[in-house]
Amino acid sequence: MSATHTPLSERPKAEILDATLRDGSYAVDFQLDEKFVTELLSRLDDTPIQKIEIGHGIGFEAERAGIKPCNIDLERWCEIAGTEVTKSSWGMFAQPEFSRLSTLEKLVGRGMSFVRIGMEAERVREHLDYIRRATEICGEVYLNLMKTSATPAGDLLPLLDGVTTDIAGLYVVDSYGSMLPDDVRGYVTAVKDAFPVVGFHGHDNLGLANVNSIAAIEAGATIVDGCLNGIGRGSGNAETESLAGIISRTEGDRFDYKELARLAEFCRSSMRVIPEDRNLHVLGGVIGIHSGYFPLIEELSAEVGVDTARLMQTAADLAEHSVGKDDIRAAARQLAR
Repeated sequence: MSATHTPLSERPKAEILDATLRDGSYAVDFQLDEKFVTELLSRLDDTPIQKIEIGHGIGFEAERAGIKPCNIDLERWCEIAGTEVTKSSWGMFAQPEFSRLSTLEKLVGRGMSFVRIGMEAERVREHLDYIRRATEICGEVYLNLMKTSATPAGDLLPLLDGVTTDIAGLYVVDSYGSMLPDDVRGYVTAVKDAFPVVGFHGHDNLGLANVNSIAAIEAGATIVDGCLNGIGRGSGNAETESLAGIISRTEGDRFDYKELARLAEFCRSSMRVIPEDRNLHVLGGVIGIHSGYFPLIEELSAEVGVDTARLMQTAADLAEHSVGKDDIRAAARQLAR
């Protein structure tokens, strides 16, 4: 299917979802200062941004999977959001492996408006009931196709057969930060006629998150994600303030980019971001490997005495689909011979 390209000014007006207090939590090891969170939510609520995502970067109840918990628990998140977010809506991320539907029901009861459920496209069929039940609990459920680029665009729709028509929309997710603008257009075009809303979530390994987000809008996406100052997992995300500024050039200042720029500086000066290995993030973007595997790659590269790039490429060559831990370990064994 060929991608379409319609100038930004001729597309339906897209939303920006701000995920600073969700994806940005990765950058501070899920430890967020409550005073900062409270002020940021209050100030974001005063901008035209209508969707604000908060909570643990990996998803609510991630600690049930042995992942380091956020220092702000779910009860406190609900208290802060309930007080500070009065004009916009707030939501969280979920993964079926650990995010319980009973907890989702409690969160909705505390005022949460939307939830985004993340999984790879190849795993959607095994979670169809979870997705359906989630839509019965929450009126705005998005399906986020993590590592979308690991699946050819033409293969997506068959893998999504059976997804309830009650979902609010589908997200194309550039988890590796490896997509080019034409890739983004191709993925959005492939699914936009089958789902009421298509969104895009981009990572910035190769410096393309902003332009890819605009490419998604040009292809028909109506929600794009950003984080203030681009602060997010790994190399970060598209920048909320930059997306607002770019859109202002063709559609007028719909999101108050000046205030968002001030908030971006507030985040830059307030968040003590953990330094990332730029080498690994560029390699991951080009080769197509998720940053969650970088610690294992570094460990095994040192153990077998090979360059990280060689180990990563070997793992990618061995993988049948997206690179996983088993592929990386198999690559290390192969290179150690």
